Amino acid sequence: MEITLKGDMDIENIPSLKQKALRINLNEHIYGTFAEIGAGQETVRQFFRAGGASRTIAKSMSAYDKDFSDAIYGIENDKRYVTESRLRKMLSHEIQLIEERITRDKHPNKMFFAYANTVTTIDFAKKFKGHGWVGIKYQIDPNQDYNEIILHFRFKENDARLQQETLGKLGTNLIYGAFYKYNEPKKLLRYLYDHLDKDQLEIDTINFSGPIFENVDNRLMSLQLVKNAMTDAVMFDPDGHNVLPARVLYKKNILALRGSFRPVTKVNMDMFQKSYEMFLKENRVDEKNTQTLFEITLSNLRAEGEIDEQDFMDRADLLCSLGQTVLISNFQEYYKLVEYFSQYTKARLGLAMGVNNLVDIFDEKYYRHLSGGILEAFGKLFFKDLKVYLYPMVDKKSGELITSKNLKVHPRMKELYKFFKYNGKVTDIEDYDLETLNIFSREILEKIATGKRGWSDKLPEGIGDLIKDYRMFGFTRKPIVISKKKIKK
Repeated sequence: MEITLKGDMDIENIPSLKQKALRINLNEHIYGTFAEIGAGQETVRQFFRAGGASRTIAKSMSAYDKDFSDAIYGIENDKRYVTESRLRKMLSHEIQLIEERITRDKHPNKMFFAYANTVTTIDFAKKFKGHGWVGIKYQIDPNQDYNEIILHFRFKENDARLQQETLGKLGTNLIYGAFYKYNEPKKLLRYLYDHLDKDQLEIDTINFSGPIFENVDNRLMSLQLVKNAMTDAVMFDPDGHNVLPARVLYKKNILALRGSFRPVTKVNMDMFQKSYEMFLKENRVDEKNTQTLFEITLSNLRAEGEIDEQDFMDRADLLCSLGQTVLISNFQEYYKLVEYFSQYTKARLGLAMGVNNLVDIFDEKYYRHLSGGILEAFGKLFFKDLKVYLYPMVDKKSGELITSKNLKVHPRMKELYKFFKYNGKVTDIEDYDLETLNIFSREILEKIATGKRGWSDKLPEGIGDLIKDYRMFGFTRKPIVISKKKIKK
């Protein structure tokens, strides 16, 4: 069957929500169910009001009562309702019902879909603004398997009615994009904010799956969320799957290591391992409740100009191969990273860093945009239950080992530094590997790109082979030189 879905209205003139809903309704092949829990039936309302809905909507429902919802979709192991697993059950259940009740013999050209959301809006005390999961399971060919787009969002508005309207717009944009922008997932992401402002909601996780998205790497889609300022941070696990930061970090002890990891080196891993061992010995730190993160900032990804997506994927693949969870953030300053963690946990936090990073923290130029300057930033950084684990550095000129005891900050910052140092907020990593102190990522990167030898042994085991096998960071094998000497017969 030839699908007549591609193409779009004039991009310069963003179609209205009514135009989007009407275009879906008037497509005789699109047919499906709306199931919405927790914030009204705001998405399907857009389609009913647009006209022609009888061609598109098989059923609209909202199982608000928890017992009814459990009877239809089952009970979650954690007894929660606003979860990804609940959303997936809703989508699968509704698609199954369509397949059972609408025969392919009678409707051979129908492309089925199920749209669902499970949402909690702002509470009466206006303390928790609310969040939700939204998704669509759908076909773009009646003879093809189903595709899925699932996302998590957080409300930013302070009024439940406004949040409901925002949800309706987001759902309409998602359904429209799923059918008419599936071949351009990056644009589909941006169009989710049509007729919406980023002050209204934050999209912090999205996953694409199915036959039409088999070439889509969800980590790259996560990168787009941060790049487009849809969220401040995204996370993926060692298997490379996008995960919801709130779920991973909730009430956890967190130890984070920031770096370029271009590529990840032995010094990175030694800094991580030694700080981790020290972190676990701290009071109020439970190994079973500890989450470690390797963080890359967006500014770091842009260090060489525009973001190179292949370069990003190379770094991500190497970190994942080492079993690490990766955080991509838009936090140039450390205090913003700590504030972000503090949204999800009040447990003890740790930051592992090198001497240069700590010196930068005490540089006033990074805090000129704050009314309280560096004091405001430090209040946000060190007011929390936080400890910095400092990895030493060898001064290239003098050969002196630099630690927290002899590092130099600006004269105006000396007393401030002493205050935090002697209050136990900064502690040295003393059991370091002396051989790693002369390892620098930039030097390794230069050797990789120019074909020089002697870089692979400065990387964790197996990383050099991956770089060679997958031609990462500009690596190219030297051509085999065939001797010109005559071969004796």
